Parts: sequence; structure tokens; C-alpha cells
Amino acid sequence: MQYELKPSRKQVAMVLDLNKCLGCHTCTVACKKLWNTDQGTDYAYWNNVETMPGKGYPAQYTDSGGRTASGEVKRGRVPNMDAEYGRAWTFNHASVIATDAASGTKEWLRPNEKPKWGPNWDEDHGEGSYPRDNHYFYLPRLCNHCTHPACLDACPRGAIHKREEDGIVLVDQDRCHGYRFCVEACPYKKVYFDYQRQVAAKCIFCLPRVEEGVAPACARQCPGRLRYVGFRDDREGPIWKLVDEWKVALPLHPEYGLGPNVFYVPPLSPPKLDAAGRPLPEMRIPVDYLKSLFGPEVEQAMATLTREREKRRRGEASELMDTLIAYVWEDNFRLGANTREVL
Repeated sequence: MQYELKPSRKQVAMVLDLNKCLGCHTCTVACKKLWNTDQGTDYAYWNNVETMPGKGYPAQYTDSGGRTASGEVKRGRVPNMDAEYGRAWTFNHASVIATDAASGTKEWLRPNEKPKWGPNWDEDHGEGSYPRDNHYFYLPRLCNHCTHPACLDACPRGAIHKREEDGIVLVDQDRCHGYRFCVEACPYKKVYFDYQRQVAAKCIFCLPRVEEGVAPACARQCPGRLRYVGFRDDREGPIWKLVDEWKVALPLHPEYGLGPNVFYVPPLSPPKLDAAGRPLPEMRIPVDYLKSLFGPEVEQAMATLTREREKRRRGEASELMDTLIAYVWEDNFRLGANTREVL
């Protein structure tokens, strides 16, 4: 069943510059501590940081859901808790604490189970061979608050809606019956099932903060200054300039047909090396792989980034580079008068 979706009057959005991500997971910790500390959400990461190339979280999440070429919701599947999400681990705390120091033995802290998967399982693995072409980069992910969200159309209860005033996609948990069709339909797998409350749950783009003009916690706590938050129609803000004017920020998997409102500045990388250690005229991260993530426009985006970077190296002005360097961090956020005042 599909519900008529009224277009949002405004759309809040985020841009993430992957050239600046440290892989420190501060964003994940900020989100987790703020929103997901209860038992039913122990495996849920509304924000997570993945090492790419990698399987992601949940593992191989990109193989189900989205929309067909005609715009119909594509039936997906719910990821397996053990092999794809990975259950929250328990540890032998009690036996470690009870260890008799006088006996001269020590029991070390270890999981009680043999884990099969979990967030950051393949962190820093990457691909390629050292030192010629080894590579990886970090990809933070959160709900895209899509323009055409598949989760909304997939819900037979009408429990998911998109706010007209800012485009944030929310779950009405009073209406939700826990069918998990939304989990199936989301190709990014950013809707989770709260098994304690038996309802769907997802990123709310830190809605209470946004309503006060304050950027989401993942953005405010990021030490790399890689996140930009604002409205799509604000032509003076960084979102418009990076996405629409300079066209260096691209959606993840645009082929899903959902119109994501989280965008990424693709990562540049050092050149590959030949057998003698001399640099080759190609980047370590294969362009075809970046195309598989961000679409064919990634080549033009990287060409623009390279050109503007070279201008700065020559001592010439570049508004794009000034924006991406983020000299004044608070300018990354344009949501209201209070944005600069509240952490």
C-alpha cells in the first residue's frame, strides 16, 4: 500500500566530507549515548562508521530494498541478527572479578559467545597490497531522510511520515505494529526493530535539537569538522553550494531511487606505485568502485576537487576549499540563531 506523500516545504540535509573522516567513531558514540542505550536497541546504530571497501553494517546491506525503475517499492528482507547485525556481546565480567590473585592465575576478559559479526568487524581492513595499492576509507552512515522514502510506502499501518516543515522522516510508534516491512524496504537498512518494545525505530535527525536551531549530535561532536548541516534551499549555506553549485557532494547509491538527503564528498587518494616504487597516474581507490557507491558523477566531482586543491597550492583563492577546510567550524551549520550557542 502506498500513501500520498506531500512534498516538504523545506528539507534539512547533511553533507559529509570523506576526505576528513578520522574513523574515530565519536559521531557513533554521541548518537548511541543520546538515543540508543536501552536493551531493545543494543544492536541498533542510527549512526555508524564503516571501513570501505567492506561489508558494512549490517553485513551486505546493499542487496535488498529500494524502488523499481517504475517507482514501486522493492521487497527486501530483514537482516539476520547473528550473521549480519551481530548480537551485542556479553563478557565474563563475573569470573574475572572473582579471580583469586593469590593463586597466581588470571582469567582475562573475553566474550562469552563466539561472535560472528558486529559493527566495525572489518574496520581498517581495506583492499590492495602494501605498498603498491593498499587502500581504504571511512564511510559514516545515517538515515538519509529520503525525498521518496521506501520505508514510508512499505508500512501498511501508515506509521511512518515525512514532516512538511523540515523533511525529517519519523516513525509513529503508537501506530507501529512491528511488521518490519519498513526494515525490508529500506535499502540502506537504517530502520531497526526494537525487540523490547516491538516497534520500528530509526534516526530522527536529532529532531529536538534541529527545532531549536542546533545541529545533530553526530555533527556537533565530530572532531574532523567533516559534517555540514542545513536546508537544501538555503543558497548561502554550505549544503546548496556543495551539492548544487559546485556539485562535489553526491548521494550514496542514487540508483535506489529514493532521493537521499545525506550527501558525500568522495575521497581522493594517493597514487598507486609501480614495482620500482614510482607513482602511477591513477588513484589507489579505484574510480569504478567509487562510481558503484556514488554514481557516474563522481568523476566530475573528483576533477573539481583536484582542480580547486591545485589552485590553493598555487596560492590562488578557492571558496570551495575554504568551505571544505572549515576554518570557522560553526559555519558548517545553518539551522537557526541558536546553532552556534549549544553543544
